[in-house]
Amino acid sequence: MPKKKYKKGDSKLLNAWAFYDWANSVYPLVISSAVFPIYYGSLFIEDNNIEVFGYLFKNTALISFLTAFAFVILSFITPLLSGIADYMGNKKIFLKFFCYLGSFSCIGLYWFELSNIYLGLFFYFLALISFWASLVFYNSYLPDIAFKEQQDLISAKGYALGYFGSVLLLIFNLTMVMYPNYFGISGPNPEILAMKYSFVSVGLWWIICSQYTFYYLPSSKENKKIIKDVFFNGFNELRQVWNKLKKTLVIRKYLIAFFIYSSALQTVLLIAAYFGEQEIDWPQDEKTIGLIVSILLIQLIAIFGAILTSKLSSKFGNIFTLILLNLFWALLCVGAYFITKPFEFYIAAGLVGLVMGGIQALSRSTFSKMIPKTENTTSYFSFYDVSQKLSIVFGMTLFAFLDQITGSMRTSILMFIIIFFIGALLLKRIKIDNY
Repeated sequence: MPKKKYKKGDSKLLNAWAFYDWANSVYPLVISSAVFPIYYGSLFIEDNNIEVFGYLFKNTALISFLTAFAFVILSFITPLLSGIADYMGNKKIFLKFFCYLGSFSCIGLYWFELSNIYLGLFFYFLALISFWASLVFYNSYLPDIAFKEQQDLISAKGYALGYFGSVLLLIFNLTMVMYPNYFGISGPNPEILAMKYSFVSVGLWWIICSQYTFYYLPSSKENKKIIKDVFFNGFNELRQVWNKLKKTLVIRKYLIAFFIYSSALQTVLLIAAYFGEQEIDWPQDEKTIGLIVSILLIQLIAIFGAILTSKLSSKFGNIFTLILLNLFWALLCVGAYFITKPFEFYIAAGLVGLVMGGIQALSRSTFSKMIPKTENTTSYFSFYDVSQKLSIVFGMTLFAFLDQITGSMRTSILMFIIIFFIGALLLKRIKIDNY
């Protein structure tokens, strides 16, 4: 019996699309933010340095350099994939490919050990690339399956599902790490083994839950071949937007400011757990639980922070609110330099949650308001997306370099105080009457 085909706007099709957020959001929370940074730090109990490719790296500098390199690759392939996604009807095959590659790479992190560091770093790299690349095709499905009046609501539903799903799995993994005996996990280091099982749980969750999405998402009837012009279509769109920005002063000023403060913002978010693992004086046997609880705290407070930010922007305007948020982030970095105790780290985590989601959402909506109504918003947001990825490359590389040279994450983070202040000054140059 042939599978039923669902029309654009059908609730089952919309819900299935949104459910992919439930499937893949476990990667950024469990792998990028919570469990993996703790596990990675546990491998370097005796010495924080490791030799890779003939060079001696500080452990946090190594993972930062690798993350930056991954975003270099993503900055190149994102417009390339966007061009293919715009042309190819059968985007599901690309979405499946990166989903499966990312899932199996997460499972592969189970074998991440210092004895086979190259294999472990390779799986880390593939998982990161796959997650971000899959989003290109996932997001491009939205106008195909939802009408304009449905897109905001179903997009928000996807984010909500992703948040609840990822927190649910993180709580399960936290329980497994805290009480490994209840799960039949034993051995000389049951806590570490439980973390490795967490990586496997992410891969299985991602690949199994995505099947619901794949069942309902449509496949193209056409079998188009990728030709040269289509291959570089995404890059041509970026070039066209760049040429238009030369004449649109307000957007150009905003994107420069966004690039600067986003480089600090995204880097701080990516290295937060590594900082907590290495720079905070945790009591014995409390580090793992404390760090995961801190991540959960950030996630929960971020909800209220986003609401607070939206109210501030409606009263004082987007640009003025973004200036305040940049100054607040600069003060947070000042505080991070001095904190050493767990309760201080919990307070910092709560404050990060308060301004984390708000500044990202407000940055995106501010840019959206600036785009001329007559322009193609997709190409502009593709430019915005690449700008954000390049800012991560800049921020992570700068941090990794300083971390490697100084040997201290605490000293390295001082640079971001300056960057946030510069971001605030650049935003102040923008005429705020209409924003």
